[in-house]
Amino acid sequence: MAEDQPPPLPAPEIAQVALRDITKLTGRQPLGATSVMPSDDGWTVEVEVVEDRRIPSSADILALYEVVLDLDGQLLSYRRTRRYMRGSTNSGGAAS
Repeated sequence: MAEDQPPPLPAPEIAQVALRDITKLTGRQPLGATSVMPSDDGWTVEVEVVEDRRIPSSADILALYEVVLDLDGQLLSYRRTRRYMRGSTNSGGAAS
């Protein structure tokens, strides 16, 4: 890495960037980052979001979004990878 370049962002900062980007893109408030994974050219962050609030809250529909950022924290892509009911233990099931 060249001396005049700032160091890459640390994982906690990358997670905050991903949370901010998902909020802007979806208009929904994220619950938090569930994983932060570095790669050679950036980061992949999974973000959990409440897609549909229901009463009781145990019936909320949640979603996982995969956010891909470059080393500087610039958004490259995002996609929803899963929807499910809060408290669901079925890792393969999706909510309708």
